[in-house]
Amino acid sequence: MAARDASSTVDVFINCPFDRAYAATFQALIFCIYICGFRPRSARELDDGGQMRMEKLYGLIEECRYGIHDLSRTELDETFGLPRFNMPLELGLFLGAKRYGGAGQKLKRVLILDLKPFRYQRFISDLAGMDIHAHGGDPARAIAETRDWLANVSRRRLPSGARIVRVYARFLADLPAICRELEFEPAAIPYVDFERIAVNWLLEAPVD
Repeated sequence: MAARDASSTVDVFINCPFDRAYAATFQALIFCIYICGFRPRSARELDDGGQMRMEKLYGLIEECRYGIHDLSRTELDETFGLPRFNMPLELGLFLGAKRYGGAGQKLKRVLILDLKPFRYQRFISDLAGMDIHAHGGDPARAIAETRDWLANVSRRRLPSGARIVRVYARFLADLPAICRELEFEPAAIPYVDFERIAVNWLLEAPVD
């Protein structure tokens, strides 16, 4: 099957850690992307035992015009004493699609997040010269960086970062009750369920 040249102008690929320590930031990114009128995409959206993970990533990256890549997880694994390279690998795939793909793929836009602006120079110096956005491990800062970047690359009129953070705080206040009703733990809601919860809440709640 021939590769598609075009990418969706509403799909945003999220490349980030999937561990519990990052869950709060991951959920904040999902919410921010939805409230801005885009659709988050993640390797977690499809659990198909018959599909290789790399093939899944190729498809997602091909389909998405925008990509958010968080490189903040660089700690050594407690069991094996090795770092995790999934996030840099997926960033490389996205940049490769942008560089070597057809005209539609060359329109891809990238947001690279980390804890500090220049920390990446110690572990992935080939990114020198690229604009790295720091969130300091704070979900609210990740929201603000993501909103400002989406507004810049899409040229759409979006709610301000401050408004999104305020609305997200209201959502988080409602989330425990929603989780009790659905029998989920707030920090461990399955990806597709969190998406559904966030979308339904946004449809029913005022965003002012």
